[in-house]
Amino acid sequence: MKVISITIILLVAGSLNLFAQWEPDFRLTNDPASSSTYSTLGNAKTIAANGNVLHVVWSDDRNGNNEIFYKRSTDWGQSWGPEIRQTNDGLHSVCPSVAVSGSMVHIVWKVHNAGTYNIFYKRSTDGGESWEDGKILSNLTGYSTNPSVAASGVDVHVAWFNYFIPWQNNWIYYKHSTDGGESWAPDTLLSSVNGYSILPSLAVSGSNVHMVWQDVNIRSIIYKSSTNGGETWGMSTRLTDYSGGSMRPSISVSGSFIHVAGESFRDGNFEIYYKRSTDGGTTWGADTLLTYNILHQFCPSISASGATVHIVWQDNRDDNYEIYYKRSLDNGADWEEEMRLTNNSASSINPSIAVLGTDVNVIWSDNRDGNDEIYYKRNPTGSIIGINNISSEIPDHFSLSQNYPNPFNPVTVIKYSLLADNYTTLKIYNILGNEITTLIDQIQNAGSYSVEFDGSNYVSGLYYYKLESGNFIGVKKMILVK
Repeated sequence: MKVISITIILLVAGSLNLFAQWEPDFRLTNDPASSSTYSTLGNAKTIAANGNVLHVVWSDDRNGNNEIFYKRSTDWGQSWGPEIRQTNDGLHSVCPSVAVSGSMVHIVWKVHNAGTYNIFYKRSTDGGESWEDGKILSNLTGYSTNPSVAASGVDVHVAWFNYFIPWQNNWIYYKHSTDGGESWAPDTLLSSVNGYSILPSLAVSGSNVHMVWQDVNIRSIIYKSSTNGGETWGMSTRLTDYSGGSMRPSISVSGSFIHVAGESFRDGNFEIYYKRSTDGGTTWGADTLLTYNILHQFCPSISASGATVHIVWQDNRDDNYEIYYKRSLDNGADWEEEMRLTNNSASSINPSIAVLGTDVNVIWSDNRDGNDEIYYKRNPTGSIIGINNISSEIPDHFSLSQNYPNPFNPVTVIKYSLLADNYTTLKIYNILGNEITTLIDQIQNAGSYSVEFDGSNYVSGLYYYKLESGNFIGVKKMILVK
């Protein structure tokens, strides 16, 4: 039997090679009205990714009032299906946010009706092919706005802030569902009753829910987490303390690494900063300033996949707003040079980012065509994952081998075989069953593979690695000894 050995290493040699992989801008909307990802100063995600499918939401005033629209791609962003109008009630629907878990797609947004603002929810159970009727999630006194949604399995998490006019005692509220959005627990107040808290951002990994928001009174970013799916919450942690203030946070999680980006006002300018936790939010490292120039940078959006962290933001150093991008390959320890993603005489604003395997996907609002439209851009090799495809021959069965060496310090190799082309994940868990990192998260062809796991950032102990591909699930133990 002849075996052809192939080595595929998805590494990009230098920033210029990575930058060359960005594909041309693609216009997602095409109507005479204004289409916007704008979420009223917030950073809730308006793009989500799962498997080979991308989901995008936006608001559009083509009918004389704002409505929510949806569009999806089923081939990693290479082509896009028709738009689907999600609201049609003559009300003012804005500030959409989207999340996906498996075939479940979840949308939340704000509705302005009869002098009040309420949060509405809608879901699809077949990957965005069809949609159920919307339902109201909040009916609080005052104005509920800026919802953020995150999902893991059948657990769905939504946060928003509620305020009164004049603005005072703004509160962060949270709500969750444990059955995919079919039913919902009561509202939970998470911020201080005497606070001025706005613009929540959510991220979730299994039963661990992470949230950040802006506290206007102390001009800081606040972090709060739950380890039991949102049933109970820990104490709030103040992440920033600048005299000029911090605002508009965005959060992402990858294993035990929590990544937060936001704006800070320093030396007369708004700059983009980054902060991380390496232990699930228990402790936090120092701030990293990602931009520094004489003009302003706003609205960061952050997404992490494995050890690679991606950030986009709007930047007016070029005399009009353009979209800029920056990434880290080592969980935020070091950062590459930034790059400019857009280059036109009009304004490009309000970016949102999602990572799908090795694909980096960005959407934003752009008025280069004389009115605001939604644009999309992708980089198919934006996440650096070292993979060895050690045989092109199709194996006769699925398999997950024992890692070697085992015990190991600090690097070990995991081999596995796939019988068919499938969306594949390989994740590492600690002894408590908490996911700590993702090694593989992409479509892979049938064949035999090996991948390295580097345990340098983890303590000695027992770990598990779990392979999922199609209907195959395999789990094995490994021991890190330092």
